[in-house]
Amino acid sequence: MYPDLDTCLHDEMAVATFKGPPSECCGNGKMERKPSGRRRVFVQTETGCVLGMELDRRDNAHTVKRKLQVAFNVPTEASSLICGDMVLKNDLSVVRNDSPLLLTRTFLHRSSSTPCLSPTGRDLLQRDQSGPIEVIGCSDMFSGTKQLVKDIMKAIKVGIEPIPIQSGLGGAYYFRNSNGENVAIVKPTDEEPYAPNNPKGFVGKALGQPGLKRSVRVGETGFREVAAYLLDHDHFANVPFTALVKVTHSIFNVNDRVNGSMHHNKKQISKIASLQQFIPHDFDASDHGTSSFPVAAVHRIGILDVRILNTDRHAGNLLVRKLEGFGRFDQVELFPIDHGLCLPETLEDPYFEWIYWPQASIPFSDDELDYIYHLDPFRDSEMLRMELPMIREACLRVLVLCTIFLKEAAAFGLCLAEIGDMMSREFQGLHEEPSELELICIEAKKLLDQEELFSYEAEAEDKDVIQFQLDCEDRDLDFTTNIEEKLTVMPPFQVGATNGIIRNTLSRLEESVMEDEAESEGELPFGGDEYNGPVGNGVPNVSRLSVSVKNTRTGEKSRQQMGVKQKSGFLAGTSSGNTTVNELPASSCFVNLTDMDEERWNQFLENFQRLVIPAFVNCKRGNVSKKQRQRLGTSCQF
Repeated sequence: MYPDLDTCLHDEMAVATFKGPPSECCGNGKMERKPSGRRRVFVQTETGCVLGMELDRRDNAHTVKRKLQVAFNVPTEASSLICGDMVLKNDLSVVRNDSPLLLTRTFLHRSSSTPCLSPTGRDLLQRDQSGPIEVIGCSDMFSGTKQLVKDIMKAIKVGIEPIPIQSGLGGAYYFRNSNGENVAIVKPTDEEPYAPNNPKGFVGKALGQPGLKRSVRVGETGFREVAAYLLDHDHFANVPFTALVKVTHSIFNVNDRVNGSMHHNKKQISKIASLQQFIPHDFDASDHGTSSFPVAAVHRIGILDVRILNTDRHAGNLLVRKLEGFGRFDQVELFPIDHGLCLPETLEDPYFEWIYWPQASIPFSDDELDYIYHLDPFRDSEMLRMELPMIREACLRVLVLCTIFLKEAAAFGLCLAEIGDMMSREFQGLHEEPSELELICIEAKKLLDQEELFSYEAEAEDKDVIQFQLDCEDRDLDFTTNIEEKLTVMPPFQVGATNGIIRNTLSRLEESVMEDEAESEGELPFGGDEYNGPVGNGVPNVSRLSVSVKNTRTGEKSRQQMGVKQKSGFLAGTSSGNTTVNELPASSCFVNLTDMDEERWNQFLENFQRLVIPAFVNCKRGNVSKKQRQRLGTSCQF
């Protein structure tokens, strides 16, 4: 049976579960609602233990936890059931069929040395009934991966075992076909760098905590690999077949919970992992001169990297395969892999190895421009929500923003190198400066805050005028005979006394008018940053922005001190009684995209699109610094 429940080695942490509506998991309509209303989910603890189970319509978060408690014999009183951004309470309708879920605990009820008790009797009904390898998701794009799974299962039945991969920072395994050939690479989510069961000593964090990149959480690189494949429409950039799977095998690593050492056993262990087609190749880009790389291949990979804000496109994750045959001397094709550090939760500094290759400075072809023109980031976001329900909204906002930037830049006539340069940060000594893309976002948010501040002040002024009129009407007519005397006693414009407090509304209105006049003369209400006047439709000149980290942070503080109304963040709301997971700690983050609700987010995008054209003009005129950027590099091969 897969898996054997008494092989659950990490019972000290409560299990996380999910439930989801059955008919909404696919945008292609292939998945129909089951007559019984039952649906399949994959439950994962924060230490990596996985259980596949079926739920019916009557199940809620409480009943799911109880089922897991029966199956694993673990306490679940202080556990949180997490689905993507949300901490589920009772309503599980937001969770779709085939969802991988996570249950985390806030503290332990017993020591980590407590043995795992095996269920008996009717409790065995909770035993995992899924197969050794199951694809999570139902997209038609997974058809190639499903064929790989069939080949792997045939090989396992005849005794051909997977092989651990020694290179890289995370746990990875070659899975083979019946001929002993490598056909897929499997990377368990709980064996990533810093994850609980990492086999190479890089441990120390639970699933869901900030990882190698603080904007990418531990255990969440796997679905990013799948997202990159799903976003590679028409196999444009040659991303190999990739899918999220639940896989059961004895080859996987489990670390001892007490001393952190590897625990060797021959029992079946179920894990959630990314499974990617293995591409036979001759070398990677670091072992081959880049001059022979086709321009189209570099462009296509670069277009994908820009869309997904890839923070780890180094030469080691570009596979190179020679093309054999007559007339193909020295011709190669490229395959991009390892996309676990794409789609960060905040705007990060990307790492584009191709940015200084000569191919990146050649203009886009008509076919490439047509492909970019037809990209729809909002449709892509909806597709990822359907296929990867655990993906966070912050990642989708990065996708939308970067795709819009790519489309506008390509339409304006920028080449790939110019686009990548505008997205990359610059290091000056020990200081990291925001990229041109981030500067545009900073100004777009500033405009948004200014509009909100002006609206708030106008609303306050209207209220003051109304109150002033009411105060005047309520004055006793008997005072009219003595009004000249009163005016000689009262300070100018102080009218209307309530509970002994003198209101000075007209003077406040006068001050507001003076502020408006000061602003019209070019002074910003927030101070600190330069404003070079409008550039068409009131759009500020982006090139005059302050680009230092210090001024950027000071501007944020000054806005808070001005008392601008702050709406609740888009990811901080509640739906159906469910709350949201805390955001990641800030780490060199100049722009927060998650502190806006839907209305403000749409207005921000409008401001952003108005600002990009002046920025592109500056880029073409050479106003953007062309100095060689100092790079820290991220060769994070998993």
